[in-house]
Amino acid sequence: MKIAFVGKGGSGKTTLSSLFIRHLAANKAAVVAVDADINQHLGAALGLNENESAQLPAMGAQLPLIKDYLRGSNPRITSADSMIKTTPPGTGSRLLRVREDNPVYEACARPITLDGTEVRLMATGPFAESDLGVACYHSKVGAVELCLNHLVDGQDEYVVVDMTAGSDSFASGMFTRFDMTFLVAEPTLKGVSVYRQYRDYAKDFGVALKVVGNKVQGREDVEFLRDQVREDLLVTVGHSDWVRSMEKGRPARFELLEAHNRVSLQRLQDAADDAYALRDWARYTEQMVHFHRKNAESWGNAKAGVDLAAQVDPDFVLHERLATPQPA
Repeated sequence: MKIAFVGKGGSGKTTLSSLFIRHLAANKAAVVAVDADINQHLGAALGLNENESAQLPAMGAQLPLIKDYLRGSNPRITSADSMIKTTPPGTGSRLLRVREDNPVYEACARPITLDGTEVRLMATGPFAESDLGVACYHSKVGAVELCLNHLVDGQDEYVVVDMTAGSDSFASGMFTRFDMTFLVAEPTLKGVSVYRQYRDYAKDFGVALKVVGNKVQGREDVEFLRDQVREDLLVTVGHSDWVRSMEKGRPARFELLEAHNRVSLQRLQDAADDAYALRDWARYTEQMVHFHRKNAESWGNAKAGVDLAAQVDPDFVLHERLATPQPA
């Protein structure tokens, strides 16, 4: 299943996404973690040092390889150059799976061992000085969207994406790629403002959204969040000595994380599992096609010089039954 963590800058979404990834690893789940934030801190939150984090390969830099691999033998895609971030898979396309080795993972992912379980970590790459004034960050997350469009995941497989702050996720259709979106909100008016934006944008697309209250100090904070977000409040997280040690670079064994926080993380996993069980694969594919047509008409056709709507395979539906690995 595919899971996103979103929220206002400074809300603690990277910390909570890293805790969730550690929780999944402790449960021996298969995990692909993706840092899609403009500020790349997920690697450090998962225990990488500064040098190791800086050496993570940038997905954006590997976009030609990603396109060429995913294109496969799809006759509707005349060249890898004609693919854009929303290009959907079709007959002949290569698909990605969580539990496989492929050229995309080889080029873009790095293994990290957490609690004896190896997870794959991928990153869009930082917003460099050379990008200033000439690029937007959405051009970097295009590689993530393309991979998510071609990724077949199962009930016991998890793709966890630490998204960019605020409501920037709605600059593309990527927000519809997730079975569950966890919005991390502090118990303040500013903290819940992003929730309202996200809720209003997402409601027409059936996006499953739950709020994780963070930095909660007592009953008054819990009541405030419940009053503001009502039934969308799933769990709250308070002070953690374990997290404080982690942020100092001295994490204890994950099994020593406070019991109430371990319970909250399990509730997140349960909610994600429940949401995946309700996935409508036909609608999931239709949304992918919808945003591809919109992007093609808005800017893609002019950039590629061809009608990108022709890339849509009307008979293709992404589905879990396609999860059997294909030869590279």
